[in-house]
Amino acid sequence: MRELLANIIWESLAGSHAKHSVGTGIARRYAQGFSPIAAFADAENPDFSALAPYCHSGEQIYCDRWSGAPPAGWRVVDESTMFKMLWSEPIPALDEAADAMPLGPEHAAQALELAALTKPGPFGPRTIELGEYFGYFEGGGGKLIAMAGERFHAGALREVSGVCTHPDHQGRGFARRLMLKLVRRQMLRGETPFLHVMTDNTGARRLYRKMGFVDAMETVVRVVSPLGPQ
Repeated sequence: MRELLANIIWESLAGSHAKHSVGTGIARRYAQGFSPIAAFADAENPDFSALAPYCHSGEQIYCDRWSGAPPAGWRVVDESTMFKMLWSEPIPALDEAADAMPLGPEHAAQALELAALTKPGPFGPRTIELGEYFGYFEGGGGKLIAMAGERFHAGALREVSGVCTHPDHQGRGFARRLMLKLVRRQMLRGETPFLHVMTDNTGARRLYRKMGFVDAMETVVRVVSPLGPQ
């Protein structure tokens, strides 16, 4: 499972999410409209020449597990590290977010707006098509104020992702309840929940540990951009 988790982005793009991605047998990325994320069959020795035809100049793309100087024609816009965390507890006994609403394409604009405000990670207008998403709306309707969903998926591993709450509604437990709802649904399907969290987001890591996630591995994460014709 650790080997699968180590290159989970590639395993998703080349596997269950192949229909949502473009690329080759050694380099793939999510298609336009989804999250701007790419991965490589050999994550530590990425072939950017294979990825280049599927990117446009100035576009910022997320990838992980490689370091060193960028290849010609590319630049590193940002670099950090993140933890991959695995669920380690029994299945939650109850769905504490039974009142949450499933999100569909009709909610895409609101989901994108909330993600742009709270920055849970790379997010596009079609990201909510990558798995189940649930949310809470102000007053039971109207504005989306909290959401969580699924993204990467390979084998028995399923990611909890896109977790965010509007700043005016934080501290009410929305994110926790939504995450545990997804964990429960995934485990009922025989899947193992996991998530990504930036290393410097100590508050979130502390919450995730308290919920039942444990650190599995730490990896480099980079935002890269093709320079285009020189």
